[in-house]
Amino acid sequence: MESPADPPECLACGTCCFSLLETYVPVSGDDHARLGDDAALLVVFHGNRAFMRMEDGHCAALRVDGAAGSFVCGVYERRPETCRALARGSGACAGERATKQDRPVAALLRARRRDSGTDGAPPV
Repeated sequence: MESPADPPECLACGTCCFSLLETYVPVSGDDHARLGDDAALLVVFHGNRAFMRMEDGHCAALRVDGAAGSFVCGVYERRPETCRALARGSGACAGERATKQDRPVAALLRARRRDSGTDGAPPV
């Protein structure tokens, strides 16, 4: 069992990128500018507020690699401030892992089924 002092590497976890909320990751004007051309694909507006687009229960920037069992942020160097502020091993990180630990596991299983063609859809 992992201890709070020794959380998993982010690439093996990805839990903080998951949410059922469409307004999970706020995007400021600076964040939007930093995302550059990717902002058009990754940012949605709800009224006059911007958020990272969610797909399949996680941020659209997250790449789930079922074969490698890893999670990679496609815009890591340009990610929103909210993401930058969540430090690995922090209390907030531990809270994310405690409340949403099943979501990344389910996403990996879906990715593996999709990649193997066993979900009824053609392999990607």
